[in-house]
Amino acid sequence: MDNQRLILFLALAIVTLFLWDAWEQKFNPQPLPVAQTDSGNVQVPSASGTSALPATESTADIPEVETTTDKPAINAKSVVSRGDRIRVVTDVLDMDIDSKGGDLRRAFLLKYPVSLDKKDEPYPLMDDNLPQLFIAQSGLLSSTEAPDHHATYAVEKTEYRMQPGQEELRIPMTWTSKDGKITVTKTYIFKKGNYLFEVEHEVTNNSDSDWVGRVYSQLQRNEYDEPGKSRMLYTFTGGAFSTPDNAYEKINFDEFKDWRAEQSYVNGGWVGMLQHYFVSAWIPGKKELNHFYTRSIDDTRFIIGMTGKESVVPAGSTKIFSRSLYVGPKDQDHLASVADNLNLTVDYGVLTFIAKPIFWLLKTIHEYIGNWGWAIIFVTLIIKLLFYKLSAASYRSMANMRKISPKFQAIRDKYGDDRQRMSQAMMELYKKEKVNPMSGCWPMLVQIPVFISLYWVLLESVELRQAPFMLWIEDLSTKDPYYILPILMGLSMWFQQKLSANPSLDPMHQKIMQFLPIVFTFFFMLFPAGLVLYWVVNSILSILQQWYITRQIEGASK
Repeated sequence: MDNQRLILFLALAIVTLFLWDAWEQKFNPQPLPVAQTDSGNVQVPSASGTSALPATESTADIPEVETTTDKPAINAKSVVSRGDRIRVVTDVLDMDIDSKGGDLRRAFLLKYPVSLDKKDEPYPLMDDNLPQLFIAQSGLLSSTEAPDHHATYAVEKTEYRMQPGQEELRIPMTWTSKDGKITVTKTYIFKKGNYLFEVEHEVTNNSDSDWVGRVYSQLQRNEYDEPGKSRMLYTFTGGAFSTPDNAYEKINFDEFKDWRAEQSYVNGGWVGMLQHYFVSAWIPGKKELNHFYTRSIDDTRFIIGMTGKESVVPAGSTKIFSRSLYVGPKDQDHLASVADNLNLTVDYGVLTFIAKPIFWLLKTIHEYIGNWGWAIIFVTLIIKLLFYKLSAASYRSMANMRKISPKFQAIRDKYGDDRQRMSQAMMELYKKEKVNPMSGCWPMLVQIPVFISLYWVLLESVELRQAPFMLWIEDLSTKDPYYILPILMGLSMWFQQKLSANPSLDPMHQKIMQFLPIVFTFFFMLFPAGLVLYWVVNSILSILQQWYITRQIEGASK
């Protein structure tokens, strides 16, 4: 296999791998289990949300949701909340909590601008302005009276702000039963500098009988394009959950209706909604038993949640039901400390085992030099050094093939259209000249997984979101605004072709090779600037290495 065919083969291989990876993630999810209830019966939730809540633990206790009268119109610009708004501002979050249900209706990330053009506008991770509905709900279920996410709470204030030096901010809301004997205080507890906060339901039972109920938590959203998301680069948006037996499973929105995501009661775990760079997740205690569920409302709203087991609050006593809610960026180090397997939401695909070391290396270098662009350049140099001997073997093979190219042309001229005789003569030439055409292929093939892994690192890591390099590159996670790097990449690819040009190629192959740098230039115009920067630097280093080796071999033959 000569160098030109090798380049063509590698180009097709890279494109095929990208297409295959996107196809696998979007259309071929892993087999999903159908869970059983404690009694062994399959749990099937109501898709309409109108069925009454059963009181037994052997069936799926899924809270009712608004239907018909409160169903969102996809194109409507309205707000579905009906209670008083409570604004909460910490040092990292700006939120609205609704007194109706105590729902979290709005969450802006103060440290993450929407875009470089809107640096003063924080990223809206959660909002109830339709059609971009995304809210967090929680409440209590009971065969008697309990506040679900339709109940109305009494509030003390309509605005809370974390003051300088304040470490904790508490937002209490109170609900009282009709007879006045059951009081529930729902409290949001925020910590300074943290996207993880607690949601407590404190049940005070002043009646003469036991109160029996359970807590539930859920996330509800529409399927919509998040701000700044590129339509050309695939990133996953949908549900996810984790259990002790299943570390991480993603759920596409089109699966919410047809696939029943109930799980038997499991310890710990979490349920969440994912999107590019950000995640929201309900996290129970590690020893708390919960039952997971999903549902779809008229194919416009999608819900993932969990309900706990029934718990008894004896007469005259108080009990606190507590859950954690994470609303923030996919910061890998922080997510790993928040909950087991939550860091897996930074999904590098099947090449995670390569991508994670690359990200660690990038982050380590960045800690010293403070610039992600230069970190990419140094990582490229390190990768090039690791593959130096493999690349050298490849370039030697190319140089040797180029050296004997006149003999190839003589064979073509001699045998013309006799393909069999031509192949035999070429094999004899390979043997005589001690040239292995495949030796130039495999060393380059093994580098493709590194390239794919780096692609996902640059695409998935929130640390590189809006990270500047220098000059015109202000965001390494998006495409080059002036396409200078893709053009440089195309020029470097063209120069490499000239450096290893093989005149023995037939005219058709020569035309294909001539167009390949142009095709790849347009192809890379859609890629993140950080990835193209890697490719340009890698190409320059490859040209230098190839030029040096080719000069050595050609000089030795004179």
